[in-house]
Formats: sequence, C-alpha cells, structure tokens
Amino acid sequence: MKKLDRLIIKSFLGPLALTFVIAVFVLLMQFIWKYIDDIAGKGLSVGIILELLLDASATFVPMALPIAVLFASIMTMGNLGERYELIAIKSGGIPLWRTMLPMGVIVVILTGVAFLFANCVMPSAVLKYRTTLYDITRKKPALNIKPGEYYSEIDGFVIRVNDKDADGKTLHDVTIFDHRNNAGMPDVVKARQGLMQTSPDERYLVFSLFDGCSYSETNAKQGSNSQPFTRIYFAKNEMTFDLGQFAFDKTDENLFQGGYQMMNIAQLDSNIVRLEQKLADDCSNHRRVFHLRDSLPAVGTASQSKDIRSLLGQLDPITLGRALGSASIRVERCYNEAKVEQQIITSQNEYIRRHYIEWHRKFTLSIACIVLFLVGAPFGSVVRKGGLGLPLVASLLFFVIYYVVGMIAEKAVRESAIGTYGMWISTLVMLPIGIYLIYRAVRN
Repeated sequence: MKKLDRLIIKSFLGPLALTFVIAVFVLLMQFIWKYIDDIAGKGLSVGIILELLLDASATFVPMALPIAVLFASIMTMGNLGERYELIAIKSGGIPLWRTMLPMGVIVVILTGVAFLFANCVMPSAVLKYRTTLYDITRKKPALNIKPGEYYSEIDGFVIRVNDKDADGKTLHDVTIFDHRNNAGMPDVVKARQGLMQTSPDERYLVFSLFDGCSYSETNAKQGSNSQPFTRIYFAKNEMTFDLGQFAFDKTDENLFQGGYQMMNIAQLDSNIVRLEQKLADDCSNHRRVFHLRDSLPAVGTASQSKDIRSLLGQLDPITLGRALGSASIRVERCYNEAKVEQQIITSQNEYIRRHYIEWHRKFTLSIACIVLFLVGAPFGSVVRKGGLGLPLVASLLFFVIYYVVGMIAEKAVRESAIGTYGMWISTLVMLPIGIYLIYRAVRN
C-alpha cells in the first residue's frame, strides 16, 4: 500500500503545484490590468513594483489553492482511470476511498495552511499592498518633457520646448511660464537654447538657458492706470525646480490599520462586538429622540380633537397660518432628521455585515479545498480522462459555478437580503454535487 500511496501522491503534487502557480499568475495579471494606469509612467523603481506584486500575490493564495486542488484531483484520478490503473486497484480489493486517502490527507493539510494564510498572512499582505498602492496612486508621473507639448506637472510652472535633441538634455526654443505669483500675470522666460540636467541627488531639476529674455508684469497700484512691465535680456540664466513632489514617500501603515480586510479572526470578533454595541446604543438614542409620545401631546379621543379644533377656530387667519406653517416646518425637519439617522444606521449595519463577510470568507475559502476535492476526485474517476483538456475545462466549470454562487450570496448578505451564514451557500451547492459524484464513482 505504501507504493500505491507514493504513486498517487507523486501524481497529485505535480499538477497541484503547476496549477497553483498558474492560478496565482492569472490572478496577478488581473490585478496588474486593473491598476496598470496607476502604475505606468510613474518612474517607479523595480524594487517597489516587485514589493507591490509580491504582497498582492500573497492575497491570492487562499483563492488559488482551491482551484489547484480541484484541477489536480480531476487530473490525477482521470490519469489513473485512463491508464486502467484505477481498474487494477479496484480489482485488487482496494476501495475508492482508500485510493483517494493520500490525496485527502494532503488536501486537509492544505486546508489548514489556507486558513492560517487567510487569518495570519493575508491581513498583513493586504495592508502592505494597499499602502504601497496608495503611495503609487498619489505619486506624480515621472518627469517627461516632450517637444511641442505644454508640461505642467511641476507645481507653479508650465514648460514648453519646441525641439529636443537625441541626448534628451539639449533643448531648443524654450518657454517657461511662472505662475507662482498669483496676484499678477505669469512671468515668462524665453530662450533660444537650453540644457536640462538633474542634481546628483536627483532632488532638483536645473535648466541652463542661453540667449533669451524674461518678461514680468505686475498689478497696477491703486489709483494708477499704468502696469509696470519688465524685460531683461540674458546670455545665460539658470532656473532650478524642486522635484520633491515626484519622490515616492512611504505612508504610515497605521493609516489603513483599521480596515476589516486587515484583521484576523480575533480582531474581527472584537470589532464586531464593539460595532454592534455602538449600533444598539445609537438605535436606542434615536428611538428616544424621535418618539412622538415624548414630543407631542396625546390626541386620541374625540373630545380632545374637538377641543383642539375649537382652539384653532378662535385664532385669526394670519396667526393660524403662521401656526400651521411653523408646525409644518417642524414636522418636515423631524422627518428629514429621522431619514438621515435611518441612513446612518443602514450604513453602520452594512459595515458590520462586511466584517461578518470577511470573517466567514476565511473559513469558506479554506473549506473550499475539501469541498472541491470531493467534487474533483470522483469526477476524474468517473470520466477516466487525464491530460490537460477535460480536467482543465471541468475544473474551470466547477469553480465558476462555485465562485458565481458565492458572489451572488455575498451581495445578498451585504444588502441584508439573507443572513450572514449565506456566505456558505456556495459550499452547500457544491457539497451535494460532490456526494452524487462519489456515489457514481463507487457504483461505477
């Protein structure tokens, strides 16, 4: 039996590792495609990009593991069936469950690894990649002055270059508009030729301008119709620009520390208790403030209504109109305040549900390894087709069903259409399929 176990484990681990790497790569490509506009053209170092991709890849592990388990189990059992090895094993008196046992042990271990990863590693990885992504989106594009275009990324300046040599430094027909003096017209500097260089620490950009002039115009003094205008010719002039705004500054991670996606199970439990207590207190306060019996007199009997109508009838039309207008304004104000408070309570309730969703997701993605294994292994033994074709198509089909049902259930939970345990609907959908396939595989 040990030789059989080694054969099955060896056949299982290869497709498992390959599919896991491919799944992480595909999810990473989706991430890059989503944020490519925020990353490209920022002049980022290779180290920063690799750090972002590494942290993002760590967040895909809990989702990539179920895909890998599903594909590897279908492929392993399909290969055994296609080469008639599965028939030989059954003819030797070895039941199907015993054949699947070595893979099942590995899947149980992977389930524990997936949970530990989702609970301990993933919150930190999400925090790091969210912080890095936030810094990247805030960073201005790298300095890239193109001929014939107005460049305005340097605060307070607009630069236009008519032509640039192949060395990227020598400029021709340079015009610089200085908008730092908001009180008057922008100062203008024009030069026939220029040399663009950065300081050794790349902190400053230095323009060495040749054969040009500068123009400046200031506001007229009060009571004067003239506007002072200054024009200065120069043979050489240097202008220095601070490039500190283009630097990549690392934000303190504590800025995003309180997000529910950056919490483990214990932190989510603690935060849920705190938020639910706050919600209960707010609801109690709102009921006390807007309770009609606390603010309006009781008007329940016919005699009381008659007394009020009699009192209103004694008022003159102007006073009555003012009283009714004032009452209408007060009622409308109370209604608007109650509507705002209701929206706040709804938002708080949704925020709490997002915590519950994240809490359940840590378990559902881990248990998905076992559930999809119970679907994939018997399916492979039933169809008896190995290779890459059918296992790949079948694994994609089963996972799409699992993922789509899970997304629909998550949206319903988030919108309070169903309870928070609706996060397990996808598992409950796939489990009967797995039981049916196991029944077919045993009877086959």
